Amino acid sequence: MVIAAIIIAMTSLLVSHYLVKDLSNEERKKMETWAQALNVLNHADEHTDLSLVLDVLQGNTTIPVVILDSAGNVGDYRNISIDGRTAEDSNNYITQYGHRLYESGKYIKINLIDSAKINDYQLVCYDDSVLLKRLSHYPYWQLGIVMVFVVVAIFALLSSKKAEQNKVWVGLSKETAHQLGTPISSLMAWVEILKENHPDDELIPEMNKDVMRLERIAERFSKIGSLPEPKEGSMNEVLTHVVEYMHHRTSDKVEINCNMPDHDVRVMMNASLFEWVIENLCKNAVDAMDGSGKIELILLEDGGHVVIEVADTGKGIRKKDIRNVFTPGFTTKQRGWGLGLSLARRIVEDYHKGKIFVKSSELGRGTTFRIEL
Repeated sequence: MVIAAIIIAMTSLLVSHYLVKDLSNEERKKMETWAQALNVLNHADEHTDLSLVLDVLQGNTTIPVVILDSAGNVGDYRNISIDGRTAEDSNNYITQYGHRLYESGKYIKINLIDSAKINDYQLVCYDDSVLLKRLSHYPYWQLGIVMVFVVVAIFALLSSKKAEQNKVWVGLSKETAHQLGTPISSLMAWVEILKENHPDDELIPEMNKDVMRLERIAERFSKIGSLPEPKEGSMNEVLTHVVEYMHHRTSDKVEINCNMPDHDVRVMMNASLFEWVIENLCKNAVDAMDGSGKIELILLEDGGHVVIEVADTGKGIRKKDIRNVFTPGFTTKQRGWGLGLSLARRIVEDYHKGKIFVKSSELGRGTTFRIEL
């Protein structure tokens, strides 16, 4: 449709060009007739019938005309507005106007045969009429309007697509939270029964931790489908919880370091969702390193911003893929869904009004994600 709109606009521009060219030729013929009538008037005697000549001369009410003599002086002019100018300014303006028309080739030469001077002549310099000028500019205005329409249409289409994607992911998140709710409640009840029947079993507390983890995940999914209220919380605690969680669920070959200020960094946020963001970045880093490497978490304050960076020593991201890493459905994993980073961006940008982006990435050297709040 966009290509069709451009083709229509270009075709209209081409047709208008030829139409303007034809009208310009017609005006040229009219001015040749007008110049002949002026020549007849210049050579008229008492036997010449001037009624038709005067009708032709007076019939020109649209085409600007300046008559110059062989010395370049203005003899007469028609259809040129000089309102608001003094006599001297008017004469200079019309003289310059006539010379400009002459230099552009819009003139008709009339030889004055009866003149006492040799090679004496007049130049009938003419300009395009107002109608012709408007018609010549019209296609460009039309093309501009069509291009604005195309841009607006593309923007509306992309916005509609993005809104539709958001509805799908939000609906998926809410449905996931809903479906997880019942089995998690049942598991929590079974854990309580096991605690009563086997109070000394060391595995039951670990099972309880996993059930609580599932409950937290379900809570996060439910919050994705709504607008959670941010509360002031400690970013230090968020990163500490993530590091502890990752230590228990990664191999000893993965080294996780966390560099934080000595003081507590307080941020307005939803701690549960923000933990999810950092966890997601860390899990992606582990996958990128194939289970062996180093992850660096950095927390710092930069002016009025709180900055969190997650750097890894993995295989890096190709430059052509960097712009797509936050696109829903995009993944480089064989069994990935491509939802993690898109949800992370939604949490950071939509819920916390921050920024998340790839700060740097080099193949074979690693990737650094940066979050600014």
